[in-house]
This record gives sequence, C-alpha cells and structure tokens, in this order.
Amino acid sequence: MTDQTAQVKERHRAPLGVSYWKLWTSSGLSNLADGVFKIALPLLAIQLTQSPTLIAGLSVAATLPWLLFALTAGALADRLDRRKLMLWANLSRAFLPAVLIAVILLDFGSIWALYVVALMVGVAETLYDTSAQSIMPQVVHRDQLSRANGRLYAVELTANQFVGPPLGGLLVAIGVTAGLAVPAALWLAAVGGLLLVPGAFRTEREQKTTLRFDIGEGLRFLWNQKILRTLAVMTGVFNFASSAAFAVLVLFAVGPASEMKLSEVGFGLLLTTSALGAFVGSLISEWAEARLGRSKSLALTIFGSALLVGAPAVTHNPYILGPILFVGGMLIMLWNVITVSLRQRIAPNRLLGRVNSAYRLLAWGTMPLGAAAGGLLAQWLGLQAMFGIMGVLTLALLGMMPILTDKAIAAADVES
Repeated sequence: MTDQTAQVKERHRAPLGVSYWKLWTSSGLSNLADGVFKIALPLLAIQLTQSPTLIAGLSVAATLPWLLFALTAGALADRLDRRKLMLWANLSRAFLPAVLIAVILLDFGSIWALYVVALMVGVAETLYDTSAQSIMPQVVHRDQLSRANGRLYAVELTANQFVGPPLGGLLVAIGVTAGLAVPAALWLAAVGGLLLVPGAFRTEREQKTTLRFDIGEGLRFLWNQKILRTLAVMTGVFNFASSAAFAVLVLFAVGPASEMKLSEVGFGLLLTTSALGAFVGSLISEWAEARLGRSKSLALTIFGSALLVGAPAVTHNPYILGPILFVGGMLIMLWNVITVSLRQRIAPNRLLGRVNSAYRLLAWGTMPLGAAAGGLLAQWLGLQAMFGIMGVLTLALLGMMPILTDKAIAAADVES
C-alpha cells in the first residue's frame, strides 16, 4: 500500500467534524420545514379547486425559480459568503408562510395567493440549495464527500419526506394556521443552527468581474465537462417526468372521488414510503458505489425511477405503490449521492456555485415544464395515461448510459 493510498483511506475514516454536524442539524430543521410546507400547500389548494391544471400550476410556481433564477443564485454563491446566503434564504422562507396566514385570516385566500407564496419560497430555495451544495467542500475533505453527502441526505430526506409529509397532513387537518406556522418556526430554528457554524465561506476572487461574465464562466465549464453535462441532461429529463407525475398525484390519491381514496394523512404516509427508501439509500450509497461501480449504480437507478413514476398507470393499490415508492426512493438517493459528490470533486471551489446552478438549470429547470405538462396531459388524456407516458420517458434514459462508463467517469474525476 502506498503512502498516498493510506492517507486517502485515513481521510475516509476521519471524523466529519463539528462544523459539519452543526450544518447537518440546521439542514435537518430546514428540510423538515420544507417537508411540512410542500404537503400543506397542495392540501390547501384542493380546498380551493379541483382543476388538474390549476393544481399543477402550484408546482410550476414553486419550481419556476430554478428556470429563471438558478444562474444568478450560483453567481451569488461564488461572490458572497455561502453560509450568510443560507441564513437570509431561511429568514425569507420563515416570513412568507406568516404572510400567507394573514392573507387567509383576512379572507383574501385564493389559489393565486398560494402561487405567489410558492414562487417566492422557490426563489429563496434556489439560493439556499445552491449555497448548501457549494459549501460542502469547504467543510469536509473531498475524500469524505460521499460519506458527508450520504449522511446529509439521510437527515434531509428523513425530515423532508419521512417526517414532514405526514406531519404536514396532520397539521392541515387540524387547521390552516398550524400547517403554515410550524414550517415558519422550523425555518427560524434552522437559522439558529446556521449561526453556530463558525468561519467564513466566501471564495477568493482574483479580479473583479461582472455577474454576466461569472455566469458565462460557469456555463462554459459545465458544457466542456461531458460527464457532468450528460448527467445534468439526464437528471433534467427525469425531473420533467417526476414533476409531471407528482404535480397531480394528490388528485389521484386524496379524497373519496380519487382512484386511491386516501385521506390527507394517508397521502402523507404514502409519500413517506419513498422517503424511507431514500433514507436507506443514503446509508448504503457509499457501499453500493464501491461495490457496483458508478456506471452500474446509475443504470440501476433509471429502472427504479421509471417504476416510481409509471407505476400509478397500472395500479391504484397503496399496498403495491408503497413498496414501489420505497425502492424508487432508495435508488434515486443512490443517483443523488454519486452525482452530487462527483460534481463537488470535479468543479473547482471558486466555480462550484456557478457549476451547481448551471447544472440545476438543466436538471431542475425542467420541473415547472414537467408540472405544466403533467397537468395538461392529465386534463386531456387522464391521470393514468399521463403516468404511463412519463414512466416510458424515464426508461428511455438508458440510451445515454454508454457515455457514463466507469472509465469515463474516473477520467473526469482524475482530471479535476
């Protein structure tokens, strides 16, 4: 064993550090707020309308900032202190539900008010998420990134999808105010956690440049990295399909007139099966990546994702869909840990915010388009036909796997 190999293995085993665990705790609180809020909004929306197009519009509004604001968010993450950006983003997200409570109590509540709040929360989310992914290589060593991301995804998904949805369903059943006040309080608690993370997280800049130049530099870097570019496109296609499916899943699942006939709490519990799978996936992802290799692992996730999106086309039985959501969540988490860690290793720190945002423009910018398409297709063809179309579209991603060989991925990693 060479000295270099021994050092790498030692870093793999080294503790992640106090700063990491403070960031981990704050992220858990922030994502618990996300999980409650994301289930509260559609449950509030179906009290106002039963139109698939209008319900899907809520997802469009929530994800549109990734199409419109992602590149600016990335440039800001490379110009400003990333921790401070995360603080301001969470303060903004805490304020917005409070405004919505006031609007509803004054009897001005409408689907359009939900759209505005969803849009503004989405803008804050672009700043928070881009900064959160970009700060990680400043907190842990690059050899620890897979483990650090896996642990972070574990708490994020446990909070966001395992605890948050059923809690959100329960709170909305208690009352609108509870469903909105709790996430606001949790975002404030996450701010407190971030204040405890010591240090400055602003990257060094050699010269003054314009925002436009910075954005262009990030786009060029991503475009010239074939592996990252391919992964961004593939993630974009899947996010288009999954956004189409999940934007109207509430209509398929909730209420006596739906196919599944679930209650609000039952719907939240159904979604937790995916979160539970994601939690398991976050714990085994480092092992699976080492055991199967990155290429086989990524191919396996495509099969699981296609099943996750397309299964409602053939069954409305929650006892069948629950295990499918579990497996799909587990495999999607494997994809996330591999691709995020790879991006953090390949991109230099000074460019990481812009590379993350350019990647997410392709990967997440398709989400509002998918949500709109899902609503329209469900209106024209029916819910189950729409689920089937999106499942087939996801499976077609296997056609891009010849680009993502282990050899090609390793070469891109080494070049960095």
